[in-house]
Amino acid sequence: MKANVTSRTAQYMALFRALETTRSKDHRLFTDPFATWFLDNGLRTGVWLCRIPGWRAIAERIIKRKIPGALTSGIARTKLIDDLLQQAVKQGAQQVFILGAGFDTRGLRLSFLKDIRVVEIDHPNTAAYKLARLRAHKVPAKVFYYQIDFNKQSLDQLSAQNNFDFSIPTVVIWEGVTNYLHKEAIDNTFAFLQRFAAGSTVIFTYVHQDVLDKPATFFGGEKLLQDVADLEEKWTFGFDPAALPGYLETFDFLLEEDQGAADYRKKYLPGREEKGYEFYRVASAQRR
Repeated sequence: MKANVTSRTAQYMALFRALETTRSKDHRLFTDPFATWFLDNGLRTGVWLCRIPGWRAIAERIIKRKIPGALTSGIARTKLIDDLLQQAVKQGAQQVFILGAGFDTRGLRLSFLKDIRVVEIDHPNTAAYKLARLRAHKVPAKVFYYQIDFNKQSLDQLSAQNNFDFSIPTVVIWEGVTNYLHKEAIDNTFAFLQRFAAGSTVIFTYVHQDVLDKPATFFGGEKLLQDVADLEEKWTFGFDPAALPGYLETFDFLLEEDQGAADYRKKYLPGREEKGYEFYRVASAQRR
């Protein structure tokens, strides 16, 4: 991420959620009335126009040309993580931590979290912009916000300063972050997550290591890697799916689910699951 701006990729995810929200109630996967707050004027105007018949197709063509494969993958990924989160809450989770939250609005838009403590931790630039937008719209202070640079600072230090509660079952969401970090930061984060009570769940995304090593083997891989590098949001880390269970076991986590983008697009977007990214994955693991 550039030193003095918010994440552009976080804004794209907010755009996808805003576009999904403009669909009719019977045809959308979720509703996010807050997503447009984080968009620049051009993107916000584009979302508004999508309420006019015919404009959605134009907007989606532009997105698919600019970032091929991202739209349907991002929408289905959002819904999958929502569902995994709700499942964990039903099983007894008493708080939610969102690491690298970006413009995530789950703490505001998901009704099943209304009585659950939600903590967001993010990069100072994105967090400051997000908080400014929420204050501008006079959103009640329901979510607890903390700021950190995951490549430079310690979650242990942050937790000590703010008395985080590790004694209760917790859901940790770590979406759209691991591919921007280095192995040491990944290892340190999973070591930190070991502090949460047994039965806690981590839901995280990652990219297949092959997209970094051989991007041409994946649809949209080469263009995406170049685009994020141009945004100074270069991808630096991936997992081999076959090695993931063993890696997680070293931190006392048991892998419960690992879905590729093709799987969750097919599950949530039957009839809409156009060709998209195959290298982005969602995993869920439980603290033993």
